Amino acid sequence: MAKVIVVYETKYGNTKLVAETIIEGLKKVKGIETALSELKKVDLNEIPDYDAILVGSPNHLGGPTRGVKKFIDKLGKLNLKGKLGAVFDTYMGGNFEKAAKKMEKKINEKVPGLKLVAPGLSIKVQGMKGPILEEELPKCKEFGNKIATQMKT
Repeated sequence: MAKVIVVYETKYGNTKLVAETIIEGLKKVKGIETALSELKKVDLNEIPDYDAILVGSPNHLGGPTRGVKKFIDKLGKLNLKGKLGAVFDTYMGGNFEKAAKKMEKKINEKVPGLKLVAPGLSIKVQGMKGPILEEELPKCKEFGNKIATQMKT
């Protein structure tokens, strides 16, 4: 059984909803076990037990939150050789993909053992507090399904 953890930070619940919807997509593939954890509750010692680590952040000043940046730094201290990874973000407007791209760059620099298996996913929210645009949620399921499918091949 392949194990995936989805770690996220959220302020208004939008990034959490994206994380939950990604898990729905992951679960469509048999043999995938999932865990969901808010960033401040994640146990770093358990991360190496997972085959894939997905990290999500709202866009904050054109990048991931400070907490997510620190989390990625901490991942770099773990032995994650052969593990898979992917990132996702939520954004309001002009910051499209900025947090996801910055998280990917940071993972490539700080966590060399983690292989990114899908381009970062950026999901648009309406206004500061959301909600997520309805047409965006299917992208989350597809993202999860794509990662799970790659894990099974």
